[in-house]
Amino acid sequence: MEQRTHALPALEGPVRLEALEEGQVWSLVLDTPKANILDGPKVRALTAAFHAAGEARGVKALLISGAGAHFSFGASIEEHMPGSVEAMLTGFHDMFRALLAAAVPTVAVVRGQCLGGALELASFCTRVVAAPDAKLGQPEIRLGVIAPVASFILPERIGRAAAEELCLTGRSVAAEEARALGLVDEIADDPHARALAWVREHLLPLSGSSLRLAQRAVRAGLAERFQRDIAQLERLYLDELMASHDALEGLRSFLEKRKPVWRDA
Repeated sequence: MEQRTHALPALEGPVRLEALEEGQVWSLVLDTPKANILDGPKVRALTAAFHAAGEARGVKALLISGAGAHFSFGASIEEHMPGSVEAMLTGFHDMFRALLAAAVPTVAVVRGQCLGGALELASFCTRVVAAPDAKLGQPEIRLGVIAPVASFILPERIGRAAAEELCLTGRSVAAEEARALGLVDEIADDPHARALAWVREHLLPLSGSSLRLAQRAVRAGLAERFQRDIAQLERLYLDELMASHDALEGLRSFLEKRKPVWRDA
């Protein structure tokens, strides 16, 4: 019988980790409702969980969800400001490197709002199961900034035209439209139960070691492109975007709860 892992790592940060199905499934819950903001502590906790899952050979799937009514409103706006943005981007992108390296099938369980960095995280998962009330979007452009990870992963997931429309308009889409686009794979009244049922039916009967190799194989090109492209997108963000008036104006206006005044320069 394949060895299973029962011990769970101790996570530092507001992410709750629970073992399901005799340790074969780890449930990761973003645990600061209602917004479940993906700030530094939460990103570091998720990164640590992904690293640990990569080492825990008995784990066959990860479920990622948000406590309360919403998955997550996205990344911390405060951490996008000068003085912290470079460290924020490095840490955020390291989280995706850890997810790719772990090579564990991952299912996002989306209720309510799933915005910005949260949609980037969900879109990187193997599968997305959403509740009927889910709203998904990349609103960064409305703050005068861009979404590096979404700029990479959304064309892979839903095609370039749809990805450009979401990234350039910043609009949110409801669950049914998200499913039509390919952002969401399935809609269920209880998305967590449905996600776990899918894992039980399709993944748990399989070899865990073979599952990881299959995940690595199907994402081999994706992982290579991510390493190359995200470095270029980071430089675009830090060297050009953050040097502009409008990026800082958009972030500041959000924090100050006022409309931005663009210079278009």
